[in-house]
Amino acid sequence: MLPLRNHLYVLARRINPKLRSRRSHILVEYAGGKLKKPFNQILIGQKTPRALTIAGVDSGGGAGIAADLKTFAALGVHGMSVVTSVTAQNTLTVTAIHDLPTGMVKAQIEAVLEDIGVDAAKTGMLHTPEIIEAVAEEIRKYGFPTVVDPVMVAKSGATLLEPDAVETLKNRLLPLAKVVTPNIPEAEVLSGLKIKSWREAADAAMKISSYGPAAVVIKGGHLQGDVSVDLLYMDGKLRRFEADRVITDTTHGTGCSFSAAITAELAKGKNILESVESAKRLITDAVMFGLKIGGGHGPVNPLASLYREAERYWVIENISEAVEMLEADPNFSMLIPESQTNLAMTLTFARGFEDVAAIPGRIVNLGGKAHASAPPRFGASRHVAATLLTARKHNPSVRAAMNIKFSEEILKICERMGLSTSFYDRAREPPEVKLVEGRSTSWGAEEAIRVAGKVPDIIYHRGDWGKEPMATILAGTAVEAAKIALDLAAEYVKATLKES
Repeated sequence: MLPLRNHLYVLARRINPKLRSRRSHILVEYAGGKLKKPFNQILIGQKTPRALTIAGVDSGGGAGIAADLKTFAALGVHGMSVVTSVTAQNTLTVTAIHDLPTGMVKAQIEAVLEDIGVDAAKTGMLHTPEIIEAVAEEIRKYGFPTVVDPVMVAKSGATLLEPDAVETLKNRLLPLAKVVTPNIPEAEVLSGLKIKSWREAADAAMKISSYGPAAVVIKGGHLQGDVSVDLLYMDGKLRRFEADRVITDTTHGTGCSFSAAITAELAKGKNILESVESAKRLITDAVMFGLKIGGGHGPVNPLASLYREAERYWVIENISEAVEMLEADPNFSMLIPESQTNLAMTLTFARGFEDVAAIPGRIVNLGGKAHASAPPRFGASRHVAATLLTARKHNPSVRAAMNIKFSEEILKICERMGLSTSFYDRAREPPEVKLVEGRSTSWGAEEAIRVAGKVPDIIYHRGDWGKEPMATILAGTAVEAAKIALDLAAEYVKATLKES
């Protein structure tokens, strides 16, 4: 795919063939100021997908319409909303519920459909039988594909569906649904079956499908196990979607964001299977990188995946800038160890090695000058990346790491510079750790952090049989790590000259 600037240049040239500059601000001025239809539609080459959420308002912003609209935005869909109820809610409890008149609910739907249109919609909190009936009437009238999230209870335990509304939900709304997405407790209510295993979940899915939805997705977050499994029943077949279970309290809005993600993908023209697969990926990141706010269950972060992708370019640029600094300073080559140096930086929302960028082939000492073997890319480091990922578990503000050679003189310089240091003894490394490539640095970082009681600026070890002594700089960015390294190098050169 061409870089965005090249796309802008091509489009701007269509307006003014005499244009020669590729400078972004000029291109945006041409593209944004004189094109006859929205620039994003020309750039993407298709109409904007439109998704509608029909749900309640969570004043805490964690679930309901707030979560749905964030999810729509994360997946590149224009989101619209119909408010059914307003809740006074936070991460701990729901203190009040105000239901809108059914006429107002219907008026909102009609206003959206008669002008903008809807490619796919979802329902969330439909508190009363009357609201359910009103929404079902509008779905029958306009015929838009609908994902039904049968919201019954808030994460705090508050009831969001009146008991006498269950039958209306089953008989009026489920027959109109393209997909219905109950969690285990909701599936038990809808099916009348107890669910303690996946076999029982499959039975419940089949029972719920008898009410008429094209597909049933039973979310497995409430079942035990190391793996979180969602079960899709469609066309008489069962499919499982698995992800490692994330142990966290940031789960408020999980069901809302999951069903909204399915809706967004359907709005973009994907089929049900593709939509559920995409939603599973998004919600796994959203839970893993949820927001630790409030005193109860913090909200999921459906924008996490978007942030991760958006940040990749900046991380590569930051490492590239740091490498230029190191290559321009001849002093730095004095700190490159025999095993060479690597400089790594991680995304804010990093899942593993694939989200850590570094230098393939490392930074080498070439004729007395530092030289990067290749441009930075993600997944290019194991050892330095392992140290970095371990440090981030204790201090997420640490984003970068760089290994340099270690000596007692370098340690003294670190202390004079006011850098905090901590070490680990490789001779005490457990045999089972030594057997696994890359685990040594993770184990060592944990040991050094435990000894220091925090993540230090420098982690070092004095080597072992066949292992070179090494120090690792930890910092907020690659550029910050490079600045520390260059200050160290300058002091190290001074000390070396004094000795000679």
